[in-house]
Amino acid sequence: MDSRLTALERWLASRFAQFTLAPASEDASFRRYFRVRLADGRSFIAMDAPPEREDCRPFVRVARLMDAAGVHVPAILAEDLAQGFLLLGDLGDTTYLGALNDGNAADLMRDATDALLRWQLATRPDALPPYDEALLRRELALFPEWYVGRHLGRTLQPAQQQALAEVGALLVRSALAQPQVYVHRDFMPRNLMCCDPNPGVLDFQDAVLGPITYDIASLVRDAFLSWSEERVLDWTVRYWEKAKRAGLPVDPDFAEFWRAFEWMGLQRHLKVLGIFARITHRDGKPKYVADTPRFIAYARPVARRYTALAPLAKLLDELDGVTPKAGYTF
Repeated sequence: MDSRLTALERWLASRFAQFTLAPASEDASFRRYFRVRLADGRSFIAMDAPPEREDCRPFVRVARLMDAAGVHVPAILAEDLAQGFLLLGDLGDTTYLGALNDGNAADLMRDATDALLRWQLATRPDALPPYDEALLRRELALFPEWYVGRHLGRTLQPAQQQALAEVGALLVRSALAQPQVYVHRDFMPRNLMCCDPNPGVLDFQDAVLGPITYDIASLVRDAFLSWSEERVLDWTVRYWEKAKRAGLPVDPDFAEFWRAFEWMGLQRHLKVLGIFARITHRDGKPKYVADTPRFIAYARPVARRYTALAPLAKLLDELDGVTPKAGYTF
């Protein structure tokens, strides 16, 4: 028996005389979402976040920050933080991930970039927790523990551990050196909804104050959708140009911004490799691990492009049983 679903239905029944409830989306966390439909045609989203596993308070706080910044997020219509229930506005069921194609990509990504700029421009120094060194290092530690150790069943040798630690230190240093702005932390097509105004933004509860390249890297080097390098470069340049005009503190030299963007993306890709392996082996959600080759495909060319990251390129080849090519090009 699903006791939490029963409790959620009882909570909703105190607000609506009649309604139907159906799963609305899957989530990689312990949160669940249900679509609540009323007889008059209205619909809402009910969030079930078990308090011992998830905390609704960051969701509520960040929703208010994003709304104040002019970003379209679900309205919070009712809350019961003790039980872990929220009643939200319904932004529909068409995600960017489901809608994006060659014909509409330019328009949708422009809208997403504009929303990101509004979010970053609203930055205040003490409103969100910092994306600090401790958090960056905890995230990087997921890669050897869960992806290498648990998923691949490999034990890193001392030299490999040292190489990974040195590259990780470089990635952390690069992230901390960047201008700090509001960071969604999962600003990607799966969490963007096609709606009016466009886009609607979801899954923002883990927002922090952090590196300015993080969210644009999440958007254009996505966990579930790959684009050509030409498009990635074009969208990144367009973001950078708009950010400069808006007065955001991006590096005035695009080459330096691009390096920081690539290194930030690499930190994220190593983290997500670990997260997807953990979701598979700890939480019993195996579908996520099918996307791990995408992250290796992102990480390997970046590691090969920069001399300082060469030890990671070598490690990735060793883990995949790939014979390194004679003479990496950095």
